[in-house]
Amino acid sequence: MLSILHVDMNAFYASCHQAKDSSLKNKPIMVAGDPKKRTGIILTASYEARRYGVKTGMPKWQAEKLCPQGIFMKPEYELYVDTSQNVMNILRNFTPQVEVFSIDEAWLDVSGCEKLFGDSLNIAKKIQFKIAKEIDLQCSIGVSSNKLLAKMASDMKKPNAITVLYPEDVPKLLWPLPVDKLFGVGRRMNERFSHMNIKTIGDLAITPKNVLEKAFGLNGTYLHLWANGIDDSRVNPHIADDAKSMGHSITMPADITSFDEAEKVLLFLAEQVGRRVRRENYLGRTVSITLKNNLFDVVTRSNTIFYTNNTEDIYNTAKRLLYSNWDGKMPLRLIGVSLSNLVKEFDQVSLFSEEKKKKKLNMAVDKIKDRFGDDAIFRARLLQDKELNERKLSKAQKMSENKRSRF
Repeated sequence: MLSILHVDMNAFYASCHQAKDSSLKNKPIMVAGDPKKRTGIILTASYEARRYGVKTGMPKWQAEKLCPQGIFMKPEYELYVDTSQNVMNILRNFTPQVEVFSIDEAWLDVSGCEKLFGDSLNIAKKIQFKIAKEIDLQCSIGVSSNKLLAKMASDMKKPNAITVLYPEDVPKLLWPLPVDKLFGVGRRMNERFSHMNIKTIGDLAITPKNVLEKAFGLNGTYLHLWANGIDDSRVNPHIADDAKSMGHSITMPADITSFDEAEKVLLFLAEQVGRRVRRENYLGRTVSITLKNNLFDVVTRSNTIFYTNNTEDIYNTAKRLLYSNWDGKMPLRLIGVSLSNLVKEFDQVSLFSEEKKKKKLNMAVDKIKDRFGDDAIFRARLLQDKELNERKLSKAQKMSENKRSRF
């Protein structure tokens, strides 16, 4: 049964800018870091720019030569996160079984939804239409019998395509592909495959499982299964909850190279974590941060404090961990914040007047955001420029006027 969908947003960062500013439509857009900070590379390019040969990871100067009429945009991580949340909310309108894989990808299990929305292919078409109509973005969707094949299918045709991949078509459609096209195969693993004379997914599929297990341990078992199109993992909408913690992370469109930038990301993440924990009526006492640098080295550090769900406590603890474990120079690609050792909220926290004030303030902010949207109220630290400030202030004033008109 083909009940698994994989939704992959097309040229996501660039498309977010085009959706935000209609004057950028159908123009070659390139999101690039700052050359002065040694991040002068193309982070993503619109399909209009890709026609000129512009690729992700290309130096900015080279992209300028290939596409002199291209428009360069600075990364706006808040825009990307907000847009991602809107996309995921649309997906949850079709099924609660949504597993978010990254900022621009998710799996859906639509089994049992046929009476409401039709078969899997019709659901994929409706998702595409709804995302295009409500958010003005395009996506590619893979439809198959398991997560692996749905993911592989979504990569086959881009942009704005729907691909159905049947398990029996694996030898014909997947096996001829280079082995690094298989989900889960990175650069280093591909180099090892090269030494083993494994060049295609088909080569990997016929390699004896014991040979792969000897070379890659338990991963060898999975590689053998995946190369043959076999995957029994389930779509898990609560995958982040299984570890008894709640957290958020973000892969930056541009590497972070200053404490000021990192603190802004931490504050944004702490707000997301705090809001989610409060919504579920939890308190936690272990704050953790995850830092991944541009060499893909990962550091995770934790600190245990008094039970809390206040944004300020989460942020301040995360900031101390940041300063203790990062020199401010090694470029950061990913930052994550989580709160663990969760328990259901108890009343003792209200004994402390200062904690009570912070709790009331945070809950008031949550209610405003829940009712009027994430942009209804915000922290000044997260403002990036005057234009953003004026836009949000204007929106807040309009909502204030609307609110007064109700009374």
